[in-house]
Amino acid sequence: MKIIINRLPNKFYSNYKQVIIRFLDLGEERTSALITKVLEMDESDADKTLMYTLREFSKRHRNLTHKFIKHYSKAMGIVANTLTEPEQISMVKKLLIGSYFSMEYSISSAAFFNPSIVESPDQTGLCEGSKRIIVSFRATGEGHISSIVFQTGVINHRGELEFEKAGYHVDSAEVTKRHIYEKKSFQAKLHEMGVDELVIKPVMDSLADKFIYGELLKSVYEYLANNSNLEEEVQRSVKQIIWLADSHYTIHFSRDTHISERVIFPTSYTERKGIEDARFVKFTDDNGETTYYATYSAYDGYVALQKLIVTRDFYTFEIKPLHGDGTQNKNLALFPRKIKGKYAMLSRIDGISSYIAFSENINVWPEPVKIQEPKYPWEFIQIGNCGAPIETSEGWLVITHGVGPMRQYSLGATLLDLDNPTREIGRLRDPLLVPNDEEREGYVPNVVYSCGAIIHNDELIVPYGLSDTGSGFMTVNVRKLLNKILNN
Repeated sequence: MKIIINRLPNKFYSNYKQVIIRFLDLGEERTSALITKVLEMDESDADKTLMYTLREFSKRHRNLTHKFIKHYSKAMGIVANTLTEPEQISMVKKLLIGSYFSMEYSISSAAFFNPSIVESPDQTGLCEGSKRIIVSFRATGEGHISSIVFQTGVINHRGELEFEKAGYHVDSAEVTKRHIYEKKSFQAKLHEMGVDELVIKPVMDSLADKFIYGELLKSVYEYLANNSNLEEEVQRSVKQIIWLADSHYTIHFSRDTHISERVIFPTSYTERKGIEDARFVKFTDDNGETTYYATYSAYDGYVALQKLIVTRDFYTFEIKPLHGDGTQNKNLALFPRKIKGKYAMLSRIDGISSYIAFSENINVWPEPVKIQEPKYPWEFIQIGNCGAPIETSEGWLVITHGVGPMRQYSLGATLLDLDNPTREIGRLRDPLLVPNDEEREGYVPNVVYSCGAIIHNDELIVPYGLSDTGSGFMTVNVRKLLNKILNN
């Protein structure tokens, strides 16, 4: 007998009105020429131009002048060797220069999809039987650059979703790079990435067992100073070392922002083409402390680097790369607690089947073990997870995706043993959800896909992407679903 699912009326689609401010990079020559033009302006003309710009855009953004100053500094840094900064540049002209190197970017003008859902750290002020949630989405804008955005709302006692109205000002975060690197793991990741050992050794030899970002850059610059006319492949290796260091950072959002106004936008070079499919999970440590983690894929146009987000409050996020054989390819999903004293994570390292890895270090994942292969026709091309496993009395419930004929993506479900999740207890023979006529049309047709589900009041709530265009939600009774899996 087919399981009855309930598609909820809540839908999210692209929204061209969500804009952030990005730096406009015009290249060294054009940057120099443009700065010169502003410096040569009459002060009163500069003031009028700045006032017009502020009048037009200050209602659309918080701290607009702060961003202009940041972009002024970045532009001056680009031309540091070709343009001598005058002794005195007025604040008006600094702000005006910054405005010329700023641009609005619509973060979700193309798509708003592949959501995950977690319990919010704030559960105050709720009616009995309700739960506040945070839903993350992959937002895609101009140039197909993806970022992570959020919405918050409440699941009421009837299982209905009530989302808060989104904030007016969307903003990216302040970024700091104060990470302390472990030399051993840093070198191991460079080897994983295929960086030339003849470059790794001289750069790393001068560093201590633990080092900071500035110390690494100093060593890189010394290597470059001592080795001129480097071959293209060697130059690429040097860049990869810097890219890896850039992939560690911490971002901070102002406390007066609504969560719908916070955007995790690509920051490091390894992310310059986008951040894909964050799988958030509320993790409870053995000591009872909770932390929110999310695995995601960072793409630089050539290689996907698997990374980890760490947060406790959704205001401050620490970003760092993942290491080891278990982090190859996409589709990583952390379990919400340790199993026999070790972290556990699902993956799909070969792009076809499901794997699991265990580790004492959440950043290092060796020797994954295959636990599932494509079995049924709707998943013959590939199977994988759709977010973090959910603990139930019968086992770890994993929402899966399968790819079948005509590259149709469907959602399924499987159960893994609680104490030994390498063992599959059962799997749905037929899909739980397939794209209907409304859902199958989009940027990538015939796709439903999720990055994480949640259980509330014995109902499984699954947010899912609609053909890489929008997002919807479905629910299913947990007991009926478990019985179907166990008696399949």
